[in-house]
Amino acid sequence: MMERRQIVRAAQQGDAEVLVTLVRVEGSSYRQPGARLLTSCSGGAYTGMISGGCLEAEVVRKAAWRVRGGPVVERYSTLYDDTADIPFGLGCGGAVDLLFEAAGTPEFEALMRALAASLEGEEFTVITWLPGGVASFARAVLDLEGGVVFASAGLAPMQIETARKESSHWNAATGFVLVERLLAPQRLVVLGAGDDAKPLVRMAALLGWSVLVADGRAQLARPERFPEAQLVAIAQGHEVGLLDISAADAVVLMTHSYEQDREWLAAVLPIAPRYFGVLGAKHRSSLLVSEAATMTGLPLADCCERIYAPVGLDLGGDGPEAIALAVLSEAHARCMGKLGKSLRLSVDDVASQVESGGVSRYAQAQCAVPVIPVVNAVAGQFE
Repeated sequence: MMERRQIVRAAQQGDAEVLVTLVRVEGSSYRQPGARLLTSCSGGAYTGMISGGCLEAEVVRKAAWRVRGGPVVERYSTLYDDTADIPFGLGCGGAVDLLFEAAGTPEFEALMRALAASLEGEEFTVITWLPGGVASFARAVLDLEGGVVFASAGLAPMQIETARKESSHWNAATGFVLVERLLAPQRLVVLGAGDDAKPLVRMAALLGWSVLVADGRAQLARPERFPEAQLVAIAQGHEVGLLDISAADAVVLMTHSYEQDREWLAAVLPIAPRYFGVLGAKHRSSLLVSEAATMTGLPLADCCERIYAPVGLDLGGDGPEAIALAVLSEAHARCMGKLGKSLRLSVDDVASQVESGGVSRYAQAQCAVPVIPVVNAVAGQFE
């Protein structure tokens, strides 16, 4: 999400040259479809990433040349074997297809407007017909209700409607169609404006989240204390409606005031946000949730199910920054539906992966420098 913010900001500065979008992955890849990189007209600068950092130099160096005849798709292999014409050392063991399109076209401008509006909370579906074979480049942008906000010249309504109902796909008649859902940034509501809230707000902003801070104490709830927040509000629990908290939000309660925490807890529990962390020791949090259950009329079991207390993953460490990291890690995992376990190799994993291929695909590749200076890519070749 931060990448989206940075690309929109760069495009609005009027120095954009070529937009590069990762449209398809085969095998493993550091980034997934929808990752973008925007090159600048001046000095080879760029914003965003489409790999782990190894493809960027090659992509930026040739981006303007690639689009001299219009939008084009190029394939980059991250494998190394005896027949590969252009290995890149991404360390991923796959291949990526990249769409190159010049800035300033109606399709580019429509996408930038949709990206910018999504950062303000709107949601869109972006459908891009990729160039290659019998297919030509085209794009449609649809709003949340399916209304057409933009469509390239020549796109038929039935063509748009058919693509809208599918995920990204390929067939002989239409070529490859990339379907993206532009969702609004995850929103984090921090209830409490103490000093320990500052690193939490900063870290969430680094993820590109929209952050709101609220506290009933005017001396703490000041915008200059939280420059990364979209909004800093003076509010108490009975004014929860002013914050428009929804079930899609992440909320962290950390006022350090028992009375404020109790009021906020009772006000937010019925909303059941996606993540609701409560800062404090287990004994304190137990007393709070017991009183909040009585105040709201909710069963105690339901209240316990709706909160994370004590808040944060057990990462160890001390101080506001370590606590913020633990809290945001837990909130991020919960919001991404990934809360649960660390990803670790087992002996069986190692044996099966070694059996599937040797180290030559990684060891002999050179990062962003082609062994043979001919790109092994044909526009529109996807299968």
